[in-house]
Amino acid sequence: MTTTTPPVTLDDVRSAAARLRGVAHRTPVLRSRTLDALAGAEILLKCENQQRVGAFKFRGAYNAASRLTPEQLSRGIAAYSSGNHAQAVALAARELGTTAVIVMPEDAPPSKRAATAGYGAEIVTYDRYTGDRVAVAEALAAERGLSLIPPYEHPHVIAGQGTAALELVEETGPLDTLIAPVGGGGLIAGSATAVKGLHAGTRVIGVEPEAGDDTKRSLEAGRRVTVPVPRTIADGQALHTPGELTFSLNRRLLDGIVLVGDDEIRDAMRFAFERLKTVLEPSGATPLAALLTGRAGPLTGRVGVILSGGNVDAERFARLCGTPR
Repeated sequence: MTTTTPPVTLDDVRSAAARLRGVAHRTPVLRSRTLDALAGAEILLKCENQQRVGAFKFRGAYNAASRLTPEQLSRGIAAYSSGNHAQAVALAARELGTTAVIVMPEDAPPSKRAATAGYGAEIVTYDRYTGDRVAVAEALAAERGLSLIPPYEHPHVIAGQGTAALELVEETGPLDTLIAPVGGGGLIAGSATAVKGLHAGTRVIGVEPEAGDDTKRSLEAGRRVTVPVPRTIADGQALHTPGELTFSLNRRLLDGIVLVGDDEIRDAMRFAFERLKTVLEPSGATPLAALLTGRAGPLTGRVGVILSGGNVDAERFARLCGTPR
C-alpha cells in the first residue's frame, strides 16, 4: 500500500516558524466579551493586522525568500499581488539584501502601492480586468533572471502562512473551530495544515466575499471553477479561481466556506474599530463579518479567528465606514 505525502505538512509549518523566529512579529490574541456573547463561544482573535507590513503575508514571503540560494538572491525576486504580498516580498527582499520587482494592478489601493515602493521595490502595473498578472510576472522573471515568489501557489509560502495558526494554538490551546479568510487559499491551507495536524478534530471554516466565491463553488463542484473577476471592497480576496496547489489542500482540509457581502464587511470593520479598538482592511474583516452575521454557523467551545490584515488608509477607511447603513 502506498501513501501520498501532502505538499505541505505540520513539520513544514514548524520549520517555517523556526525560520521566522525573531524576524516576524508574534502577533497578539485579542479577546472580547461582547463577541463571546454574540457567538456563544470563546472567541480568540489572532491579530495579523499587527504583523510586519500590516498583514500575515510577510510570514510566507520571508519563509520562501529566505530559502533562495545566494546566487538567486543576488539576481533578485519577482512577485505579483494586489498589495499585501507585494509589500511582504518587498520587505523580505530588503531584509535579505536583495531587490524586488512587483507586478500590481493599476487600481491597487494607493497606500499599498506607496508602502511597496517605500520598501524599495520596483512596481510594474497591469489592468486586473483585462490583463494576466501571472503571465506578466513570469515574463519579467524570465527576462531578468529573477526568482518568482507567488502569493499562494508555493509550498514555502503556504507553510509560512500557517505559522499564524500554529502560534495561536501554541498560545491558547486546542481549537474547536478556526475561521479565516480565503483569497488564493494559501492562508487557510497553511492554517488548516497546522491546526488539524495538531488536533485532527478542529473544524476549519473559510470566508469569501459574495462577489468572489470561486473557492466555495470549486469545493461544491469538486474541481477548480473560474468566476468573473470580483468587484468587491475586499481587494485582497478579489480572485477569480483558486490556486491549483492550495485547492488540492483545501478540498481535503476545509469543513466549509461561507460568504459575506460588502455591507457586512463594512459593518465588521466598524465593529472592530469601535468595539475592539483595532483597524482592519476589508479582507481582514471578512471572518469577523461571518461571526457577526451568524454565517459561520452555530459555534461552541474555543473558536480561533484570523484577522488577516489592516492595510487601509485613513481616507478609504472613512469612506467605507463613516456612515452606518
